[in-house]
Amino acid sequence: MKKKFFKLLAKINKAILPSYSKKELNLAKANKFQMAIIGWRTYVTKRALD
Repeated sequence: MKKKFFKLLAKINKAILPSYSKKELNLAKANKFQMAIIGWRTYVTKRALD
């Protein structure tokens, strides 16, 4: 159940949130909001893959 929820959430994130890897964002120059989005996407992806 938990894994299915995070897989669904990952699909929603992919559709809604921006992809900074495609934009070649430098992490050293990212602002706090961009870092929060990166962290959230990483958390959800890790949970979906477990």
